[in-house]
Amino acid sequence: MFNIISIIFQCISTIFQFLINFSQKVTNSKNGLMLKIISIIFLCISTIFQANSQSLDQYLEEATENNPSLQSSFTVYKASLEKVNQVTLESPQLNIGVFTRPMELLMGNQRGEASVMQMFPWFGMLKTQKDEATLMAEAKYEEFRQQRNVLLYQVKETYFQLQQLQNTIDITASNLEILKSLEELAIIRYQGGNTSEAASSVSNAVRSSSRTGQSNTSDGMGMGGSGSSSGGSAPSGGSSAMSTMGSGGGSGKLTDVLRLQVQIKALESDLQQLEVDKRPLSARFNQLLGKGKNEPIAIDSDILTEKGTGWELAFLEEILETNPMLLMLEKEGMAFQKQGEMAKLEGKPMFGLGLNYMVFSPRAEMGVPGGMGGMDYMPAGMGNNMVMPMATVTLPIYRKKYKAMEAESKLYWEANERQKEDLQRNLETEFESILANIKDSERKIRLLEEQIELTEQTMELSVTSYATEGSSFEEILNIQRELLDFRLNALNTKIEREIQLAKMETLVGV
Repeated sequence: MFNIISIIFQCISTIFQFLINFSQKVTNSKNGLMLKIISIIFLCISTIFQANSQSLDQYLEEATENNPSLQSSFTVYKASLEKVNQVTLESPQLNIGVFTRPMELLMGNQRGEASVMQMFPWFGMLKTQKDEATLMAEAKYEEFRQQRNVLLYQVKETYFQLQQLQNTIDITASNLEILKSLEELAIIRYQGGNTSEAASSVSNAVRSSSRTGQSNTSDGMGMGGSGSSSGGSAPSGGSSAMSTMGSGGGSGKLTDVLRLQVQIKALESDLQQLEVDKRPLSARFNQLLGKGKNEPIAIDSDILTEKGTGWELAFLEEILETNPMLLMLEKEGMAFQKQGEMAKLEGKPMFGLGLNYMVFSPRAEMGVPGGMGGMDYMPAGMGNNMVMPMATVTLPIYRKKYKAMEAESKLYWEANERQKEDLQRNLETEFESILANIKDSERKIRLLEEQIELTEQTMELSVTSYATEGSSFEEILNIQRELLDFRLNALNTKIEREIQLAKMETLVGV
């Protein structure tokens, strides 16, 4: 409704903007100035309607984008994704050696050597490690989803509490109007005047309050600025008339007027307190949205829930399929299975391939062949460098370590399965409990709406009887209190139903 009105005002303001541009070409500048002023007014009104039309879905989107705690959780998830990129081969080993004195060998004097070796795990090890890291990252994402669901539930709950507060203010203000109308009726009856018009005014106030409690029109509530004007403590018209009405000549009682004025003062005080109660809720709501505590909030006071029949079974199936905590445990269980596979693969040999490069320098022939039995003779060396391919393999013969690793991962997996089974049963139990609360709320709402309708009729009949026949005024006050209680109970029950539905949506996850 507000969006449609906003669009209309935008179109009108666009037309006026065109007229402003046209008026600038006109010699009479007064018309152009007037058009500009009117256009600015329409633009301001359109802006106000846009601010008031912000829906709960928009607030939920704002919370997911700006809440610091949720952003932190998502950053943790992104960090866990980097674990996947860390799964690679081990770094190759490079060894370099230089002899301080050449080693005299047959092929020449060896000056130094260098070797490089690359180790390779058993077949499938790297893929298994990547799968395990991916599953753990997916578990972190489900943990992020759960935290997001909790945040969205908190936003909804606070939003509904603000709705409850605003509707309580509206209902209390409407009840205040009923009391003021009754006060006027009591004064007229006390003075002995014509009560038909005053009785009609009371009936209209009762019907108006009924429309206030059941209206389908969205009503913006600015939570960051000034409070509702209905909560003002201006003195009632009856109390100001007390000094001038003198002694009564009618059949009414002065005590009826005084009792009404006491209740009016009490309701005016209640309205002031309700305005004060907005502040902590508004601050909490802004905190959930990641905004300053004094930022203005536009709350739609209309409470509408559309649920078809047969949604309960579909909800339960969806919970068991998409609940973030269940999915997190499922991913962790799969990761534990991968850890068991990794333990088996670590018990397999690792292979290494490498090269050894030996550096030689030429050497001249030394000594005389045959002299001293040939002991002092050293043939000449060509000094050719040597390349030697190498291979290595590890021997995992100490099996106790690897068996313990396999047993550890299996026990973790079994514990995970038990935890998942317990969580599934808890979700089913919580679903049934929430569903029972929703059904109970719907039953109470139907009952309270019927009671409100009957009480309104009783109220009108009692007012007419009091105005014409002078029936008990105490009865009217009792009926008025019952009507207020029924309306507030209906409001509280509707809000409780909305909160329970939000809990249900939290179990499903988004």
